Amino acid sequence: MPEKCRASSSVRMGRSCSDGPSSTDRELAMLAKAAGHPARVQILRFLLGRDSCMCGDIVDELPLAQSTVSQHLKILKRAGLIRGTIEGPRVCYCIEPKVLKRLKDLVVNL
Repeated sequence: MPEKCRASSSVRMGRSCSDGPSSTDRELAMLAKAAGHPARVQILRFLLGRDSCMCGDIVDELPLAQSTVSQHLKILKRAGLIRGTIEGPRVCYCIEPKVLKRLKDLVVNL
């Protein structure tokens, strides 16, 4: 077994590298992938800096096209990092605090 596998936390928890990724590993990978683009990091930071949901146009806050921002919001929403609710003609976006905390906890426990 390579040195890298012997030192991994999965071995300390009774798992070997040959067991494949755990559900926790897959969850971390999914959340990290969703947050793994600079524009999505900007969106998360922007929403975190608000006291309430953002019902205005997030596009006005980023140097990106509407369609690009919409795609990034879709990815963040699908991962559960944000939620979007329809209020009249607009969609209001908020951070999903429990999921963001889960991502932080998963990273800390690498």
